[in-house]
Amino acid sequence: MSTLNSSVAVSDGSGKVWEPDEARRSQANLTRFMAFVRGTYASEVSSYSDLYAFSINRPASFWSAVWDFCGVIAEGSREPAVLDGDQMPGARWFPNVRLNFAENLLRFRDGRVAFIAANELGARRSFTYRELRAEVSRLAQALAAAGVGPGDRVAGYLPNIPEAVIAMLATASLGAVWSSCSPDFGAFGVVDRFGQIQPKILFATASYSYGGKRFDCLERVAEIVARIGDLQRVVVVPYLELPTSLAALPGAVILSDFVAPFAPVAPAASLGLAFSRRPFDHPLYVLYSSGTTGVPKGIVHGAGGTLLQHLKELVLHTDLSRSDRVFYFTTCGWMMWNWLVSSLAVGATMILYDGSPNYPDGNVLWDLADELGITVFGTSARWLAATEKAGIKPRTTHGLKALKTILSTGSPLSPESFDYVYRDIKTDVLLSSISGGTDILSCFALGNPLLPVWRGELQCRGLGMDVVVLDEDGRPVRGAPGELACRTPFPSMPVGFWYDPDGRKYRTAYFERVPGVWCHGDHAILTEHDGLIILGRSDATLNPGGVRIGTAEIYRQVERVPEVLECLAVGQDWQGDVRIVLFVRLRPDALLDAELAARIRTTIRTGTTARHVPAKIVAVPDLPRTISGKLAELAVRNAIHRRPVANSAALANPESLDYFRDLAELADP
Repeated sequence: MSTLNSSVAVSDGSGKVWEPDEARRSQANLTRFMAFVRGTYASEVSSYSDLYAFSINRPASFWSAVWDFCGVIAEGSREPAVLDGDQMPGARWFPNVRLNFAENLLRFRDGRVAFIAANELGARRSFTYRELRAEVSRLAQALAAAGVGPGDRVAGYLPNIPEAVIAMLATASLGAVWSSCSPDFGAFGVVDRFGQIQPKILFATASYSYGGKRFDCLERVAEIVARIGDLQRVVVVPYLELPTSLAALPGAVILSDFVAPFAPVAPAASLGLAFSRRPFDHPLYVLYSSGTTGVPKGIVHGAGGTLLQHLKELVLHTDLSRSDRVFYFTTCGWMMWNWLVSSLAVGATMILYDGSPNYPDGNVLWDLADELGITVFGTSARWLAATEKAGIKPRTTHGLKALKTILSTGSPLSPESFDYVYRDIKTDVLLSSISGGTDILSCFALGNPLLPVWRGELQCRGLGMDVVVLDEDGRPVRGAPGELACRTPFPSMPVGFWYDPDGRKYRTAYFERVPGVWCHGDHAILTEHDGLIILGRSDATLNPGGVRIGTAEIYRQVERVPEVLECLAVGQDWQGDVRIVLFVRLRPDALLDAELAARIRTTIRTGTTARHVPAKIVAVPDLPRTISGKLAELAVRNAIHRRPVANSAALANPESLDYFRDLAELADP
């Protein structure tokens, strides 16, 4: 055990791999928040477990405390904090309050850097908070002049660039609704999403770069525009260069021309930037389900719930402050983009990155962390596993002096990836595996600067989130697998689904299994440390011989086999039961022979149980995944059963399904 700058690295064999030192505990926002709660709301709060109990037993007081501590800007009475608080769904938070999301994110007007945008081509751009406010003001005036007002939809088909952030903030300032997709979405995938919400304005990129290759977008944009209909204006963002012609998009305008009539705003006056304050649950964002089982559901999120939940997660769980530089590798099509942008409300410096995380090589994001002094580094579990497989060891090649926290989400982070972070990246870093979803635009389980990190576990349940794990009979269990659920309302529950006027689709999605309880669709374990282990999606749970097995349990073992780059497991109906079929994508120089197959099975059996061992192991050249990088287990399961895959356009690589539809070897006994 060795004391480091901001933490204690632990290797005592107990599974504890990190814990904060006294300096980090005492300086944490969460420590100050507990003192604030003690002095104002609950004198008995003296530990995180006390605070968590307070947050779920007295939700009105807890969320009011978050509001005060984080300085939410609003008008109206905060009483009552919640109406029908025993209804789920049906609770209404802060019904007498009016606020504007963009006003809260643009509260700072100084010369501190608001964000730095970087891309794989080496370009860098930065905006101060003062400059950002002026840019948002000009675009908001242009949108208002084009007829955009409260409740109207504005869509972005954009890379992760400054214009996407500015367009979102300008939209939100008017009380309008923002929705975005990244430009790697195909035309049908975009139409399935934006076609539902009928935006007035579409912001679209002319081109983008990924993996060193340039991709033109205007023909695809023209196809999208033709299929959506009712668009009043297309605004083309010249990201890599000015387009030579807009002939394919009659009536389209370049962004600079769109805002040209509106003179630059004097920073001190912020002329023209008037914030439309709306009710707490006024729609802010429309996000979409993955769409791999049908047309993506349009999930509507409210301004107040999104703001309050993100402030809680960023300030208390992530320990973010104005001195931080926060990065998340994401696109505008993943909820982590929305989450990252909310860091502006804290006054931190946000780092945007557009491009491949592996171009020109797998060190590019670590290079960025060193160059820009990133303190909070967010990525996916899949990327961390791939980085380890590639033999990348930033601890020996990079300084990472500023780095204090690594965030991981998108899929379960394996225990071996915890080992990798502390062995090969940095010892004195808080590794926060977090889990939630597009459905709630936030997290059910997160990191915690006051608690230790246990190998393979998410540190804690989120404050204000009454999270439990339910067995088959709907009873809470600890130490055993079950369904991740939340028993009481929270502010970032969706306002509803698009085109669901009676709320039936919404209720069916989350409340059908246990009435009055949000069932999230994750298979999980609540541990003795009050942390969580996510085992995979419930709808992808394997059930051989009637025993429920989470796919992540298998993946964690297979990731230890050097020849396997990634894998995917599904249950195949077989001879009146279900058998496990494991698909593996191997290194280019590897061959799935009898020896490797036996080693994979032995690794799985040794690390889990004999029931986890697949009946079949099949090598495939690629695995289907969603645009946000998640493995599409249900699509593969449907394909091998020769059932239709409802919406293959939602996949980043739909052609990969061809490998699964007619695999003759699956018929072998």
